[in-house]
Amino acid sequence: MTVVVTGMRYLEIKVPDGKEQAVYAVLDDAAIDYTVLEEISDRRYASVVRFPLPTRAVESVLDRLAAAGLDDAPVVVINAETVISQAFDELREQYRARGVTERTSRQVLRTKATELTPNLSIYVIMLLISAAVATAGLLADSPAVVVGSMVIAPLLGPALAASVGIVTGDDALRVTGFQYQFIGVAVVIGASIAFATLARFAGLEPAGVDIVLVAELEERVSPNLLSLAVALGAGVAGILSLTRGFSEAIVGVMIAAALIPPAAAVGITTAWGMYGAAVGAFVLVVINVLSINAAALVTLLIAGYQPQGLFEVSPTRRTSLTYIAIFGVALVILAAPLATITVLEFQTTQLKSSADAAVEEVLEDPAYDAVEADTEVVFDDDYPIRSVDRLTVTIRTDEPGPDRDLSERLFEALTDRIDEPVVLEVEYVVAEQQGADAPLELQLQRSVHRPATTPAPVTVTAKTAAHPERATSPVPITTTTAATPTI
Repeated sequence: MTVVVTGMRYLEIKVPDGKEQAVYAVLDDAAIDYTVLEEISDRRYASVVRFPLPTRAVESVLDRLAAAGLDDAPVVVINAETVISQAFDELREQYRARGVTERTSRQVLRTKATELTPNLSIYVIMLLISAAVATAGLLADSPAVVVGSMVIAPLLGPALAASVGIVTGDDALRVTGFQYQFIGVAVVIGASIAFATLARFAGLEPAGVDIVLVAELEERVSPNLLSLAVALGAGVAGILSLTRGFSEAIVGVMIAAALIPPAAAVGITTAWGMYGAAVGAFVLVVINVLSINAAALVTLLIAGYQPQGLFEVSPTRRTSLTYIAIFGVALVILAAPLATITVLEFQTTQLKSSADAAVEEVLEDPAYDAVEADTEVVFDDDYPIRSVDRLTVTIRTDEPGPDRDLSERLFEALTDRIDEPVVLEVEYVVAEQQGADAPLELQLQRSVHRPATTPAPVTVTAKTAAHPERATSPVPITTTTAATPTI
């Protein structure tokens, strides 16, 4: 006696009158133990056949039964916990020896994709809630809140239904999947515009900060090629969750991560009138939708899913390949801006590394032991494809007044290490104490290296520490402007 406890299904099939012998022949030929019960509730059916099957055998057995005339017969497939049978063990080993993968059958796959697609009204309501939470999380720069918006978004079923419908030849499922995806993106963007507009008029913009400088927003309005990894991984993981029984809830969060925050970012930047940034976020949404569908479709084809019947295979495979070609061409076109942004980020990393090395080389001079410096690459506001606006070196020292010699040495060191043109800006933050009880006065002075043909005045600001009422006479602020060749 053998106890089998994994990878099993239990099937119950109503056999139409006159098809009994054909069904029994299929089951006998497959060496399947089955039980036959008389059907008395419906005269169209002669009997009910029940039998256990290994998961990897379900699809092929159902296809053979359909070919025997049971294509319209009611079939119930449920999970089985335990089978105690030597014959079942032999059957399982037989299918394993054939190299048949243990996957969810095509028939069950379509059912699961349908079940994971909620009622339209519930779908819209949940997406409205998700959009509100995502908008709040992005504006508050709260990763935890943004993750919460992903958890409640019911996107797994719609995101995978279209691909399952294409591969299995289920036109209704395919159309439903695409419709739900379009509606979902539109609802989240529209709701985010509304919520963000209310937030803006309520004065909830982060004080003194450009809205897209919020970390949770910035990474979505100017995306790079690495953004594709989330969507592609979500598409593959989503199909594996359906076909291999992994956790759908976790994969659903991953799919929502690729769609909800970027769609909310479109709404926020649109509400703030930053249309370039909105375009960048919208491109990311479209690319993620295409990536999820393409990855899911390719994964299904690799897994060997296809419709039932010899005459359906070729047309459906052509349809699948057509959709893959459409997704692929669209991704290549839309990924071009992302490639440009990726190259820019790589160049920016190199620029900052060279600047750090140049500054460190200058400050190795013992005369600058009390000087600290930080470098920052500042971009312009031309979203979504931005360019470097300037390179800023912030000098912290206790010596009053900007050090022109230090600025020139920094300029020369940076010129030697950086080949590309860039404007260098040197900022001085000077700390001075004006009495025992006086607050710390922060003096910001800038020395800017600009092209010799276009010298420009320097804007100077001062920062004061807490308790400004206790300050005595403020430290005077001076400026120097150096018109030198652009680096």
